[in-house]
Amino acid sequence: MATLICSLVDHSDDVNWCAFSSTCLATCSLDKTIRLYSIKGFSELPFSPLNGHGYAVHSCCFSSTGELLASCSTDGTTVLWSVNTGEIVTVLQHPGRSPVRICSFSPDSSCLVSGAADGTVALWDVHSNTLCSSAAVKEGSVVACSFAPCGQMFVTGSTNGDLCAWSCQMKQLCTLKTAHDLGVTCCQFSPQTCNGMERNSVYFQMASCGQDNNVKIWRVSQDVPSGCKFQLVRTLNGQSAPVLSCAFSSDGQLLVSGSVDKSVVIYDANKGIVLNKLTHHERYVTACAFAPDMPLIATGSMDKMVTVWRIEDGTSFGGRVNQHSNKGSAVSKATAKKKFDSLNEEEKEKHLDVGFVKAQSRLSVSEWSEEVVSVWLCEEGLGELVTIFKANNIDGSQLLSLNKEIVTNDLNIESLGLRNKVIRKIEELKEHLESICTGIPDEFLCPINRELMKDPVIASDGYSYEREAIESWIHTKKHSSPMTNLPLKSVLLTPNRTLKMAISRWKNCQ
Repeated sequence: MATLICSLVDHSDDVNWCAFSSTCLATCSLDKTIRLYSIKGFSELPFSPLNGHGYAVHSCCFSSTGELLASCSTDGTTVLWSVNTGEIVTVLQHPGRSPVRICSFSPDSSCLVSGAADGTVALWDVHSNTLCSSAAVKEGSVVACSFAPCGQMFVTGSTNGDLCAWSCQMKQLCTLKTAHDLGVTCCQFSPQTCNGMERNSVYFQMASCGQDNNVKIWRVSQDVPSGCKFQLVRTLNGQSAPVLSCAFSSDGQLLVSGSVDKSVVIYDANKGIVLNKLTHHERYVTACAFAPDMPLIATGSMDKMVTVWRIEDGTSFGGRVNQHSNKGSAVSKATAKKKFDSLNEEEKEKHLDVGFVKAQSRLSVSEWSEEVVSVWLCEEGLGELVTIFKANNIDGSQLLSLNKEIVTNDLNIESLGLRNKVIRKIEELKEHLESICTGIPDEFLCPINRELMKDPVIASDGYSYEREAIESWIHTKKHSSPMTNLPLKSVLLTPNRTLKMAISRWKNCQ
């Protein structure tokens, strides 16, 4: 279903966001820059990168005409850029100068919303470049924001897990408490308006994702006595770790999400089934976006890379797409699809939830049925072993217990090449399952003392540190950044609750 077009490796640090216009792709990074590429060939524009922020850039978005680009940063500003020249149009200083985590244009681009680490939300008039109004959520940092297609309301998401709907007069319409356990990471409305059951009634579809490993699709209705209503339509759990980003296609039919498990999942938004799973990135996938007029997806990651994918007609099976090789032969893929079609509905659902092997825990694999093991064999290019495995009733639990002696003596696999390949694939599976809960991820280590953080905070350089370590550093190093060696603009330290909860979740796996 998806073919890798190119990989962009121009950023020197984590990629935080991707956004498309009809003609350009914009990406932003912890390296303080925004880069602009032409969709035709994905060559970087002559005036790129854009340098105007003093610290990490967290989010960027295009106006509806594609003439303006907004970007927001830890430096407490949202900058509007001319896409034609790369010049700064204006700098919007967030109230309180708190690090700005998210920004979003209204559908007609007449206004812009920015959300900050201190929980404040600012509404800006784009034409006059002035602050219209500001408010704040009760708890947490605002890290997500999206306008409804009608342009009359928008929704914000915060690190405490709440979703809050606002009118364009900054009136809180409703708050959905703990929409995502441990925190919301992103929310996006579908561009399409849906007709309700009642005459002349409409509703909007919105996706949100969070630290609970889930993507949730909501029906958001505005014309209700309370002002707004969230109704959960379905929960998607095709990924095995916190989901950091999500986005709808322009027709609202597809939904893409990126996760800490390094995968990108493409869903049928209406049916909630996994269509494709891409595993090209080497670290957390932090950003994903659909192009508005072309069948393209961009994904960004902590591996400093942006990948661009073309969505093809039809669906793939198993989801790994690689620029250099296509894992498994066409025959194996056809066999896998035939095997999948033969499964009953319960097994199909289980297979889709598996999303496949690379996103599962040891417990999930041990519960695989013989049929799901057969599908796994086909996906790994071992379709000719299906008959042998079924004859020996090899299910998920048996699969994990196989070793060289059993494969050779009990399964009687005559081909040395096949024996070695199946053992290698099983070992890869075991190693992946063990790696899920072993080894401290680098993101959880304080850059100063290289120890697991207990009380992570964000400094004004945009990086996270252990509170005690950075406070000591500031006291002894005269306000310089441990990462950049540049002066810290402020000694304000903001609790990184999202990271703290992620560390807590990881520790519980040990």
